[in-house]
Amino acid sequence: MSETSPTKVEESLAILRGMWAARAFEEKASELFSRGKIAGLLHLGIGQEAVAVGACSALRRDDYVFGGHRAHALAIAKGADPQALFAELAGRVTGCCRGKGGSMHLVALEAGFVTATGVVGGSIPLALGGALASRERGRRQVAAVFFGDGAAQTGAFHESLNIASLWKLPLVFVCENNGYAEFTPLSAHTLVSRLADYAKTYAIPSVTLDGNDVLAVRPGVGEAVERARAGDGPSFVECITYRLRGHYEGDPSKYRERAEVAEWKAMDPVARFAAALREQGLCAEDVLQAVEQEERERIGRAADAALSAPWPGPEELTSQVFAES
Repeated sequence: MSETSPTKVEESLAILRGMWAARAFEEKASELFSRGKIAGLLHLGIGQEAVAVGACSALRRDDYVFGGHRAHALAIAKGADPQALFAELAGRVTGCCRGKGGSMHLVALEAGFVTATGVVGGSIPLALGGALASRERGRRQVAAVFFGDGAAQTGAFHESLNIASLWKLPLVFVCENNGYAEFTPLSAHTLVSRLADYAKTYAIPSVTLDGNDVLAVRPGVGEAVERARAGDGPSFVECITYRLRGHYEGDPSKYRERAEVAEWKAMDPVARFAAALREQGLCAEDVLQAVEQEERERIGRAADAALSAPWPGPEELTSQVFAES
């Protein structure tokens, strides 16, 4: 395929559009939070869009994705409806969990986004089960689980690596290593500088990528997905990235130096990819600006529609549960 083929341009713009959708969604969520339209904790992954979009672009729609407490971009990248996500964040009945899950408990089964959880590392064994179910059903679906560096110190993480390797499950472990477990730097909770090294202990192929470069993430995850779909077992992909916001909205971030944040801001993955498209002559500046504007407007409309939806009624107390009230 030539560098300027229509297919390459279309694929590139689709990736850029996905990254802008994720960025616009989280910036709008931040605005709504500041206006009191969203309550509770809000964890934003602004600055980590290349991991979510790059990885999900290598997956099929029917592949399973599992996230953690910072999963908005993942859900967007996998194809979840932004309006349903905003409604969930705002506690409205039209939310993906009918307003009862909130920011950290998103679900979009129609898009293959199985679940997110506020429990650090909690989605890893769930993804293990998803991969096992896929293999037992013979559907050649791949499960991908996304987690931060803090999850690598949990027991379930190591147990899941061991079982996935032992049973050769179609599971891709994607570590979004942003350098901090909440407020704690990586160096304070492990002497292992590259978390991909953990996978080697369990005989799992691993790679460490520049997580702010979508052109590195997509093929890196894509290779792992192909391996899993072919029945060759799990892989571990560590993406070195950085969240440009605090651990949660309102976090004063006193544990990080301003110079450090500025250094990573200069490597903003969205701006970096747009610059690459411009420099390669694939997209003119007006096209790049139009993509951003279109996604911001689409996300804005989704937010407005979500906020106009009704609140859950008393009957929702006993809906979506297995046990009788």
